[in-house]
Amino acid sequence: MSTSTPLYNQLLSLLSQHSRYRDWRHLKALAWMVNALICSGKINLSEWESYVVSRATKAQSIERRWQRFVHNRRIKVRSLYIPLVMAAIHDWTHQRVYLALDTTMLWNRYCIIHISVVCGGRAVPFLWKVLTHKSSTVAFREYKLMLRLAQQLLSNYPDVMLLADRGFANHQLIRWLQNSNWH
Repeated sequence: MSTSTPLYNQLLSLLSQHSRYRDWRHLKALAWMVNALICSGKINLSEWESYVVSRATKAQSIERRWQRFVHNRRIKVRSLYIPLVMAAIHDWTHQRVYLALDTTMLWNRYCIIHISVVCGGRAVPFLWKVLTHKSSTVAFREYKLMLRLAQQLLSNYPDVMLLADRGFANHQLIRWLQNSNWH
């Protein structure tokens, strides 16, 4: 990955500004992945080859690089991702911040609980947790720590509204919201 593209350079600059990551190679790999994702418009790793400048001569080499990155236990997604979201909403301290709490089921086996920041009618993932669970209805104890972390991260934002569907209608959540001064 010696030569680069303007988009890659901008992504690498943005990632390095908002991340205190130790291994520069991880940031470079991530910048190439985001570059390829944006350019291809596809989430399929094999579709990204033509959008990456690399010394690799085989598509499999590039795909293996992505697989190593995705499965690398030393890469802490939150330490890369949360600073980017916080930078994106940095100027929102004088307006209401809307958060969406929701769940997604995968293969009737995994439940992803996610808190997203609502921006321009879109939900941008902010915090998430994956459970082995057979239902999209989850107990308050499963997402309470996520709410606390969101509250910590958004402590400089005085007006936060949490949106959730009826699957989250419970007394514990309402009590937590009242104590947190969120809407």
